[in-house]
Amino acid sequence: MVLVQLPLTVIIGCVALAVPAAWPGLLGEGLFQVSLLVHSLLFVACWVVPWKRLPSVATLSIPAGNVVALALSRLGAAEFLPGLSVLLIFPVIWLAASGRFPRLIMLISFVVPLVLGLVPLLLGSLKVTATQITTTVLVALMLLAVALTVRFVTATLFLQQRKLERKDAELLQLLESSEKSEKLLKAVLDTIDVGVMVVDATGQIVLRNRQQKVFEESVPGSDVNGRSLVLYGQDRRTLLPMDRMPATRAIRGETFADYYVWAGEGKGALALSTAARSMNAESGEFAGAVVAYSDVTSLVEAVTAKDDIIAMVSHELRAPLTSILGNLELAQEAHELQEVSHHVNIAHRSAERLTEMVSDLLLSTSAAMTTHPRTMDIAGLIDSVIVSASLQAAEAGVKISTDVPSPLWTYADPLRMSQVLDNLLSNAIKYTAEGGAIAVEARTEDGQLTLSVRDTGVGMSPLDAERVFEKFFRTRSARASSVPGTGLGLSITRAIIEGHQGEIFCTSEPGHGSTFTVRLPSPV
Repeated sequence: MVLVQLPLTVIIGCVALAVPAAWPGLLGEGLFQVSLLVHSLLFVACWVVPWKRLPSVATLSIPAGNVVALALSRLGAAEFLPGLSVLLIFPVIWLAASGRFPRLIMLISFVVPLVLGLVPLLLGSLKVTATQITTTVLVALMLLAVALTVRFVTATLFLQQRKLERKDAELLQLLESSEKSEKLLKAVLDTIDVGVMVVDATGQIVLRNRQQKVFEESVPGSDVNGRSLVLYGQDRRTLLPMDRMPATRAIRGETFADYYVWAGEGKGALALSTAARSMNAESGEFAGAVVAYSDVTSLVEAVTAKDDIIAMVSHELRAPLTSILGNLELAQEAHELQEVSHHVNIAHRSAERLTEMVSDLLLSTSAAMTTHPRTMDIAGLIDSVIVSASLQAAEAGVKISTDVPSPLWTYADPLRMSQVLDNLLSNAIKYTAEGGAIAVEARTEDGQLTLSVRDTGVGMSPLDAERVFEKFFRTRSARASSVPGTGLGLSITRAIIEGHQGEIFCTSEPGHGSTFTVRLPSPV
C-alpha cells in the first residue's frame, strides 16, 4: 500500500515545497490546504491500517481518497496550477487495476477530470478559451483511455492467472498421481523376494528394491553403497570378470535370463539366477536396463542333494545287493551244506547292511526326531555301546579307551543317545587305521554334560569339519576310499542332539584325527 501511494505523495510533497517560492498566493487557498492534509492522512493510513485483516475492497478507499484530495487541489489551485488534473492518472490506474466496479471506475475516470476542468471555467476562475476546453476534454479522454487500457491488461492477466492456476491444479493432480504410483511401485518392489536393480545408460544405479539391498548387505565384500555384488562363476571359486557381470551385460544392451552365478563365498554364499531387460527412450535410444536377481540357493542345493542321493544309491546300495545276489547264486550251485551256509551268512550280512542304509534314509527324511528323555546313567550306556563296538574295533586293529566317571547321571533319551554313540564310534573305527586309538570321555562341566569321542584317524580339513553334519556329505578322501557310508549318520546324530536342546561340533586336522564333542544341558 505504501509503495503504490508513494509516487503521488512525493509529487504532492514537491509541489507543496515549491509553493512558497513559485506561487506565494496559493498558500492562502483553504481548499489547497485541506487537500494537502488529506494527502498526508492517506499516506499515514497506508502505514498504520492493518489492511491484511480487512476485506480487499477496503484498499480502494485510498485511491478514492486520492481522487477527492486531487479534486480539492485542482479547485484550490485552479488559477496557479491548472495541470494538477493530470495527477488523477495515479488513482485511476489503481482503481482500474483492482478489477472491481469497472463501469463506475470508467465513469469516474472520464467525468471527474472533465468536471474539474469545466467548473473553474464556469465559475469564471479561468478565462474560457478553445484551448482550455480542448485541454479539459483531452485530459478526460486520456484518463478514460488509461483506465480502459489498464482494465484490459488486468483482465488479460487475470485470465492468464486463471489458466495458470488450472494448469497448476492439473500438475498437482498429476504429481499426486505420480507419487501414488511411485509409492505403489516401491511397495510392490519391496514386497517381492527378487532383487531388482535399475541402471541408466551410463551404468549409474537409479533404483534398488529392499531385497537387492538385503543381498548386498548379506554377501561379504559387496559394495553396499551401490556398485555391485561380489560374484563368482558356477565353480564358486573363480571371480566373475567385469565384462561378464550381469549389470555390465545389461549396460551393453544385452537381454538374458537364467544367468546363474554365485554371490560371496563360503557358508554365506548365495546362488543367484539373474535376468536383464533393456529400456529405450521415446527416440529409440538405449536409456538403461532392469536387472533382476533371484535366490535359487535352496534349489541348487536340492539338485545337488538329488545328485548325491543318486550317486550314493548307485554306489552304496549296489555293493550289498551285488553281494547278496552273488552269494545266493553261489549257494544255489554249492553241493556241501557248509559251503551253502557260508554264502548265505555273507548274503545275510549284506542284507543287514542294506537294511541299515534304508533305515538311515527313512530316518533322515523324518519330519521330526522325537526324544523321550529321562534320568539315566550315561556311563553305563557308554560301556554297553563300547562292548557292542569292540568286535568291529578288534577286526580293524583299533583300541578303545574311556575316561568316564561312574555313575554319571543325566537327563536324556537312552535309545537316541545309544544311536549317537553308535554312530560316533562306528565312524571313528572306520576312519582310523590299524594300530590307532579311540578315546571316549565324559564330564559334567558348567551345568552341562560334555561327551567327546576322539580318534587318531585320517582327519579332515576345517572346511570339511564344518560341513560333516550335512545330509549326504562325505569328504573327498572318504568318497575315494573303500570305506562304505551314506553320509547320513552324522546328520541323524546332530538331529538327535538338537532334539535334546544340545549341540555337537567337530574339530579336526588332516592326518591327525578328529574329535566330536557333544554338549547336553541340565544334567542331573
